[in-house]
Amino acid sequence: MSQDKKSLLVIEDDPGLQKQLRWSFDAYEVFVAGDRESALALVRRHEPAVVTMDLGLPPDPDGASEGLATLAQILELAPDIKVIVLTGNQDHGNALKAIAAGAYDFHQKPFDPEMLGLVVERAYYLHALQQENRRLSQSQASPIIAGIITRDPALIKVCRNVEKVAPSDATVILLGDSGTGKEILARALHQASARREKRFMAINCAAIPETLLESELFGYEKGAYTGAVKQTPGKIELANEGTFFLDEVGDLPMPLQAKLLRFLQERVIERVGGRKEIPVDVRVVCATHQNLKKLIEEGRFREDLYYRLSEIVITIPPLRNRMGDPALLAHHFKNKFCAQEKRLSLNFSQEALAAIENYPWPGNVREMENCIKRVVIMADGPIISVDDLGLQVSTSLAEPINLRHVRDRAERDALMKALARVDGNVVKAAELLGVSRPTIYDLMNRHRLK
Repeated sequence: MSQDKKSLLVIEDDPGLQKQLRWSFDAYEVFVAGDRESALALVRRHEPAVVTMDLGLPPDPDGASEGLATLAQILELAPDIKVIVLTGNQDHGNALKAIAAGAYDFHQKPFDPEMLGLVVERAYYLHALQQENRRLSQSQASPIIAGIITRDPALIKVCRNVEKVAPSDATVILLGDSGTGKEILARALHQASARREKRFMAINCAAIPETLLESELFGYEKGAYTGAVKQTPGKIELANEGTFFLDEVGDLPMPLQAKLLRFLQERVIERVGGRKEIPVDVRVVCATHQNLKKLIEEGRFREDLYYRLSEIVITIPPLRNRMGDPALLAHHFKNKFCAQEKRLSLNFSQEALAAIENYPWPGNVREMENCIKRVVIMADGPIISVDDLGLQVSTSLAEPINLRHVRDRAERDALMKALARVDGNVVKAAELLGVSRPTIYDLMNRHRLK
């Protein structure tokens, strides 16, 4: 069979219909199965894009139980497969059950070869569109957001979500460990919104004493307390028509939580010592590294405030979960600080890169930046060693899944890691992986990596 032919799996126990379907689809590479076991074996081996199947399979040729069970297992193995059910005139109810279970379409027997051919062709087209969409979503080498450097699909998805949410006025809460870039994403929300020409005001609830925080947020009137010699607007008021970023909102004291809740509900504020309500039009973005739901259970955070703040929740993955990013960021920061410190060529040893990739980075990107800056300043020779980094390394194991998926994912991950380690140098990546340079280009094309 030609390798250019599309694979089609026919699940049918009637030898006559098997021959008829083979003849009808001679333009495809047709595999035939007469029972559930052989059908599943062919799905595992060939992963066809489209399957036609009769629901009446042995040991229940007059019913649909075996066919429906086979359908469920096929979709469990390969959820993207398009299954077209062939049914008799009296099997309309079972056909509907199959559609509800995830089948793509159904066609009645005796089948019209031309009509069934159109249904199969349309199924291949839809499958190809879905696969191309997945490849395109994985092919983004870096998100558009300035300040974010990544090849990790999860973080790229976060950046896409930020771009989707930015044009609205919905209140957004950014959740993530310290050092993951919450303020960068908050500023990106502002820059991508209609409020970009107005102010972006930020305040860190954990950095300001509780006694001063209310005045910082809401402002104060002249004479409100000793030392208040003039009327002073707060950060919320100064952000009018712009964006107000409330960092570490989990550290907000309970009395101020009530006042912030009233502002979010009414969109008016009162300065400390004032009696006048001041309307404020502002987009609110919050961030925290804490588990707010746990704080609610402990009575340290208001549940009603949480639901006001969390109209849109965006969770930022930690650096340890971002595939290929530790080495990528290490090269970026090394180049940046070498230029700042006027150091000539500095390179990581392979052992140092392995340590960077396996270290959990509890401080995330901020810790990485500080570590590489220290190394660039303190390194004696042209090679950065493991000892220069001073990292205590731990290892982790990969989870087992479908063999073909394991191979494809492992190949893509190894390629991403190799390119990150050598800072995008294809020749060095080929040497590291033990393959030729044309093979690297073929792999990059196959996995849509730039």
